[in-house]
Amino acid sequence: MRAFRALALGWADLLRPRILSLALMGMGLTLALFVGLQALVFWLIRLFTPGSLSLPWLGTIDVGSALSWGSLALFPVMGFFLMAPVAAGFAGLFAERVAEAVEAIHYPQRKGAGLDFLDGLLESLAIMAAVIGVALLSLVLTPLLGPLAPLLFYGANGWLLGREFFQMAARRHLAEPHASELRRRHGGTVTLAGAMVAIALTIPVVNIAVPLLAAAAFTHLFHILSGTSGQAVPDRRG
Repeated sequence: MRAFRALALGWADLLRPRILSLALMGMGLTLALFVGLQALVFWLIRLFTPGSLSLPWLGTIDVGSALSWGSLALFPVMGFFLMAPVAAGFAGLFAERVAEAVEAIHYPQRKGAGLDFLDGLLESLAIMAAVIGVALLSLVLTPLLGPLAPLLFYGANGWLLGREFFQMAARRHLAEPHASELRRRHGGTVTLAGAMVAIALTIPVVNIAVPLLAAAAFTHLFHILSGTSGQAVPDRRG
């Protein structure tokens, strides 16, 4: 199927040095941000927590020191809930360069026009919001829907993520109305690809690289769909 083909091509591209360097940069920035947040929490606890507390049988306890070191337990918790959206935000900043690299390698005769900085920033925020939506729906709906939760979760978020990533790839070539029309015409394929991205985003550690994988995969998916749908690509933005 076309969605699986696009994801497979995206995985292969992620291992190319030109694109892998961008993935590693995004992962490094993500990890650096989390280390910085942890250090900030550690310092704030030390700064605003009373110095010591006397307890029966336990004697004097340095509260600030105990809580600050205990706050290190927040690191894996923050990583589980926030790693994917933060990685998506950084990935959005590199997604344009990933799309350019993919098209230079695979589609040199069909290169798109890059988004300007503001459009790229808005795309990054949209992708981050979509990924946060994935995390929140997972947290809220799972206990309510029981065994039906995964079906609704991956279906709804497959549509959401597929829409955002496909629009990002298509707008390099098409005006927004034409990009939306192409996406609606192939809604099932786009949603399936988005569902596979949503599944990958729920896998710890792997989810750090998934947004850049999605940027590469949906670039391929756009070219696959536009090349087989009878839609020409000359309707450039602008």
